[in-house]
Amino acid sequence: RSPSGRYVRVIAVIEFLAGLMLAALTLRDVFGTVVVPGESRGFLRVARRVVRLTLPLERRLRPRGHGLALGFAPAALVASFVIWMALLGLGFGLMGHALRNSFEPATTSLPQAIYVASSALVTIGLSETEATGPARWLTLAAGFCGLAVMTMAVTYLLEVQGSVAQRDTGVLKLTTTAGQPPSGLALLERVSRLGRRTELPRILRESRDWCAAVQQSHAAHPSLIYFRSLPGDTGWPAALGAVLDAALMLELLVDDAEARGAATLLREQGERLAGEMSTLIGLEVRPGAPSVSQDLQAVRRRLRAAGYALVPAGDTDRDFLRLRAPSAACVAALSNHLGMPCPPLAPAPPDGAEADAAQQIGRAHV
Repeated sequence: RSPSGRYVRVIAVIEFLAGLMLAALTLRDVFGTVVVPGESRGFLRVARRVVRLTLPLERRLRPRGHGLALGFAPAALVASFVIWMALLGLGFGLMGHALRNSFEPATTSLPQAIYVASSALVTIGLSETEATGPARWLTLAAGFCGLAVMTMAVTYLLEVQGSVAQRDTGVLKLTTTAGQPPSGLALLERVSRLGRRTELPRILRESRDWCAAVQQSHAAHPSLIYFRSLPGDTGWPAALGAVLDAALMLELLVDDAEARGAATLLREQGERLAGEMSTLIGLEVRPGAPSVSQDLQAVRRRLRAAGYALVPAGDTDRDFLRLRAPSAACVAALSNHLGMPCPPLAPAPPDGAEADAAQQIGRAHV
């Protein structure tokens, strides 16, 4: 055996092992992203890297406060599958080039070997070479992997669309009632104006179910975080902030024993959702500016004008500001990350609402 022959065999072994490792890492990343709930723990993390590389450019192109484009998240997801298929083609191409003598005629170059492997991956078999010996099993494995990845891509996209539709149904309901961007105060005012205050416990339970559903789906598939909600410029973090504010108002400011328990459960569920989503995508949550007492006094004044019985100010106001600060910081971080507006604590009242409120307070004093 000549030294050159041994050198060629060593290079072929290294080439085969490199292709095998690349294909294995790619398949693990696909499986970890699509099948296993949660963030992929593989080495490649293609989906996460695609978002991190393209998100800064997307934010520069979009006006501030208008959020990500509707096609950003779907395009990033499709790009991830294209990259996975390309990596598999390269990996099987390296293995095919290492086994080039098992093809008839033999593959003469790496690009040709990648073409042969890619034709097997997409299950169309356009190659003019015939696999023999070990190459037959390699071609069969490439076809099986390509078919599996394409099947998972279709299934995953359908599952994502279903989860986004479920999330946006809750956002649409909230914006119809609480304005755009939604706020907890506007939600309570609208419910009172419609004479539906007895339905507050049911609304709180439905909001808690929505928070739990969003937490489960978005923690299982983090790419859902970047899918933009359809109703205008309202993002799902703003909807979350609005229901958290409404829950805190009913828990600490409004004297309603029937709604207080449901409000506490909703607040705890919403805080878990905000904290987990911020941690999942690696956001640095910085304590924001605390809500000023003037905002809280405006909230109290408008709630009283809407007909709610309030608990006396004092410790409850301090508890309100203390409990709101961490969740509001998480909601603000998520909103800023997605380029969406934050929910206001005390939004500007509708035209004429401030005057009507003053008249109602005056009549109450009389």
